[in-house]
Amino acid sequence: CSCLFTTYTLTSLLSHLALSPPPGYMEERLSLYTKLKEEHDALMAERAEKDSKSIKVTLPDGKVVEAESWKTTPYQVAAGISQGLADATVIAKVNSSVWDLDRPLEENCSLQLLKFDDDEAKAVYWHSSAHIMGEAMERVYGGCLCYGPPIENGFYYDMFLDQEGVSSNDFPCLENLCKKIIKEKQPFERLEIKKETLLEMFKYNKFKCRILNEKVTTPTTTVYRCGPLIDLCRGPHVRHTGKIKALKIHKNSSTYWEGKADMETLQRIYGISFPDPKMLKEWERFQEEAKNRDHRKLGREQDLFFFHDLSPGSCFFLPKGSYIYNSLVDFIRSEYRKRGFQEVVTPNIYNSKLWQTSGHWQHYSDNMFSFEVEKEVFALKPMNCPGHCLMFDHRPRSWRELPLRMADFGVLHRNELSGALTGLTRVRRFQQDDAHIFCTMDQIEEEIKGCLDFLRTVYDCFGFSFKLNLSTRPEKFLGEPAVWDQAEKQLENSLNEFGEKWVLNPGDGAFYGPKIDIQIKDAIGRYHQCATIQLDFQLPIRFNLTFQRPVIIHRAILGSVERMIAILTENYGGKWPLWLSPRQVMVVPVGPTLDDYAQKIRDDFHRGGLMTDVDCDASCTLNKKIRNAQLAQYNFILVVGEKEKTSETVNVRTRDNKVHGERSVNECMERLKQLKASRSRNAEEEF
Repeated sequence: CSCLFTTYTLTSLLSHLALSPPPGYMEERLSLYTKLKEEHDALMAERAEKDSKSIKVTLPDGKVVEAESWKTTPYQVAAGISQGLADATVIAKVNSSVWDLDRPLEENCSLQLLKFDDDEAKAVYWHSSAHIMGEAMERVYGGCLCYGPPIENGFYYDMFLDQEGVSSNDFPCLENLCKKIIKEKQPFERLEIKKETLLEMFKYNKFKCRILNEKVTTPTTTVYRCGPLIDLCRGPHVRHTGKIKALKIHKNSSTYWEGKADMETLQRIYGISFPDPKMLKEWERFQEEAKNRDHRKLGREQDLFFFHDLSPGSCFFLPKGSYIYNSLVDFIRSEYRKRGFQEVVTPNIYNSKLWQTSGHWQHYSDNMFSFEVEKEVFALKPMNCPGHCLMFDHRPRSWRELPLRMADFGVLHRNELSGALTGLTRVRRFQQDDAHIFCTMDQIEEEIKGCLDFLRTVYDCFGFSFKLNLSTRPEKFLGEPAVWDQAEKQLENSLNEFGEKWVLNPGDGAFYGPKIDIQIKDAIGRYHQCATIQLDFQLPIRFNLTFQRPVIIHRAILGSVERMIAILTENYGGKWPLWLSPRQVMVVPVGPTLDDYAQKIRDDFHRGGLMTDVDCDASCTLNKKIRNAQLAQYNFILVVGEKEKTSETVNVRTRDNKVHGERSVNECMERLKQLKASRSRNAEEEF
């Protein structure tokens, strides 16, 4: 009873944390908005009467629906087809632009009705949910809202608070307010307002004023209202807050205004929402699974690596973690050699002049070297590119040397902000399988085919499926359009011949060349970007590489080795495949009299190149030893007793308790070596 009373009291108290009276700016902002909205509605009514005419709306199946301009809305079109469709639709798409369901159509158009399973609809759904949470945040904290975008999984909102911070203890209060806002079915209203009027409306919020002064280049822009919240927003949004059926606030953190460490500190709150409570339950189960697979947790449990405050962002790999690290690098190295790459070693780029020459450099005042580049280059982390250009240029080259393929596993450093460091996924010291191919324009297609084949070989070995996107010329680019067109066509041809599904991502290439973006899918359905294949027309120009100007292909499969180890740890859940496993074999004697024989087996297998241990703990029963080995994820457990000693055999079982039975020592060792060499993903079954 005491626990129930305490829980009830806490919830009751939290539900009353909303500020009373509400912040003064809310009433002033709403008063100005209401006046402008009344004027707008009167103009729209007049326009509907004067300019309305019959228009044709073309649906995806080719069917044409009659409508009236400035009167008929996408929601009404959907309801005319079926009310079920109208209720399930999140957002409309009019002539390829997302469009509010209650915003009148203006002319003949094509119309799509998007549900939650569409990526664009999902982004709108989560953006609308961010506004709901933003309304609750204003009512609880009274601070200044900043940005509130949708993200890959959910949404967040940043808020500036003068003194207090945000605590996870506040989440129940925020969620309760969000549920109240959802229950009220507050409509999302769109209104276009002059910039100078908006500066008056948001004079209490210096961050919104910065956005207006620095980002808005048009005379007018739009705001959206739900309840008392009015926010700068391009939209669109769902029809009303009641469309959000399940919402959870699950995380908070601190950040900086626009990510700049010398700017104001903001409080960020994360949420997730769904159109069905069952989907939220599934998401929560997924989060629990992801938590159990967290590489930082498994790294500690399996004694693979650790971090220390004396060297932030630099991982200490313990012997078993080092085995995984070296196995990955050896694997990629062997594949490089098969494909004609020459391994090189370039200096660790502490010399800022090299980056300045490449045009990808900016000086920081830190004692430790760091750099900042354009968004596209930064994502690639091309820290060996300038060094490889110098290697190409250190002597005269003949066309017969092309394509020239260089691979580099040098240790690299990047001065990440301490708050951005996240286990092995964001570090300051790392290695990557960085490679560059110098080739002619005519050789691009064949070299890209080779890169894609390399990629498939590696990812098939890991058991990853993947998505491919061809990112083409952006709005701001360097070079000649004709050269871009030729290169993009070759990339397209290579992808078509590769035979895997790919998607065009127009305008998302790097400023220096088009690229193929690759995302791998792990065991629990998450996508990660690791590999990249990028063309570069600009570095050869900046380094004046001659005989004839080559093209550079930036190529990485693992990306950062550290990050790939994090992904693989979570993908396998700590159950490493035999070839990568730091615990391949455990020898278990049935009693102390078999310790010497067990130790001999261990030594033989170890000399045979298998990571082998022996458990001679006399205080443990046989079953306990086997169970310990299984919990420690040893792929194979070899039990030896008097019978096995006499016949020079071992009794084989796996970590999943599959019993393969008695095998000779040599037969067992050779079979394990074969499975390891073939990089079998399921050696325990194939044995």
